[in-house]
Amino acid sequence: MFERFTKDARAVVKGAVVHAESEGAGSVDDGHMLLALLDREASRASFALASLGATRRRGSIEDALGETRRRGGLSQADTAALAELGIDISEIVSRVEEAHGVGALAGGRWAGHGAGHTGGRKAGRSVRNWTAHRPFTREAKDTLVRSLRIATAHRDRHIGDEHILFALTVRPGPVGEVLADHGVTHESVERVLYGGGAGQA
Repeated sequence: MFERFTKDARAVVKGAVVHAESEGAGSVDDGHMLLALLDREASRASFALASLGATRRRGSIEDALGETRRRGGLSQADTAALAELGIDISEIVSRVEEAHGVGALAGGRWAGHGAGHTGGRKAGRSVRNWTAHRPFTREAKDTLVRSLRIATAHRDRHIGDEHILFALTVRPGPVGEVLADHGVTHESVERVLYGGGAGQA
């Protein structure tokens, strides 16, 4: 699959590894890919992100990703659902951080969930060889596979960084939620890049 990635898409994957390394994260996740997308210039994804105002609101996006990491990867929807059951995630985070330090939950589900899952030996080996052996979470691997499906749905021969962006917008979870909160949805990216009309994978 990775031979079909454009130079920009490869730069996003490699940039995600750099972000994971700079944070000291044990694996590469969707949040790292979003940060790598925000780093891009003169690509289709960077055009979409700039057109939708996400580039100038990068600080807010980084803050939202950081808060998600502090909650151990729980989305706002997860937090609200637990609140309805009488579970106060903010209180739990505070207590854990009092005992173990700020960001103690960041190494949990968000950073490492599914890191050992390879989605098949061949696919897992390809990702590891291409990214200097830093593992990708199951969710991040699924995002890359979904980017292939989205490229196919658009009848694009190659997988570009815009397809990775599309994949992040349609995956349920914290990163998709952060993007939507900042006006970046599948529909808005579709409108900017294609004028609407193509389906999601």
